[in-house]
Amino acid sequence: MTMSTISQPTLRRLPRYLSYLKSLGENAPEYISATGIAEALGLGQVQVRKDLAQVSNSGRPKVGYVTSQLIEEIEDFLGYNNTHDAVIVGAGKLGQALLGYNGFRSYGLNILAAFDMDPNKVGESASGKPIFAMDKLEHICHRLNVRIGVITVPVEQAQNVCNELVKVGIKAIWNFAPIHLYVPEGVLVQTENMAASLALLSKHLNESSPIEE
Repeated sequence: MTMSTISQPTLRRLPRYLSYLKSLGENAPEYISATGIAEALGLGQVQVRKDLAQVSNSGRPKVGYVTSQLIEEIEDFLGYNNTHDAVIVGAGKLGQALLGYNGFRSYGLNILAAFDMDPNKVGESASGKPIFAMDKLEHICHRLNVRIGVITVPVEQAQNVCNELVKVGIKAIWNFAPIHLYVPEGVLVQTENMAASLALLSKHLNESSPIEE
């Protein structure tokens, strides 16, 4: 099974399974079942079983998976053991926060640098990583063979930045601007839709709030 043949919903659920398994720490059982994972995460056991079957064939009936082995299999499938370099375009507060977050390395992502059109931001960030002018983007991406770009610019600049990233060879884009980006075939865009997430939270609060008489 490869990334190209697995469904997007399954691909989004696998990190959730992995996070749960790793959270068990020293209390993790030697074996764990799809049913146990499903119950812990409030998911359907049939769905969890199908998802895990796409990344592992080590599960045993009535026994389950060896927990440590299942963690390794999911990490290998998601590529967390293969570090991918990335760059950020947009060195505002969000961009610099992402630039300085070391936790991405656990997920196989190494953010090398940020780029910005504002000359006042060029230099070294608070995290010690460099911020370059936009005219350095092509040279650095080509020299370091960077294939992942992160967009943290205002919405009106996002498509132009996207076009620039595609032009310098970026094949995967993590977009934080609230806009649909148009890319050629072969380029993947993952947009963090904060508005949609907030809408779900708001709807939940409205539905769970007691009705005042």
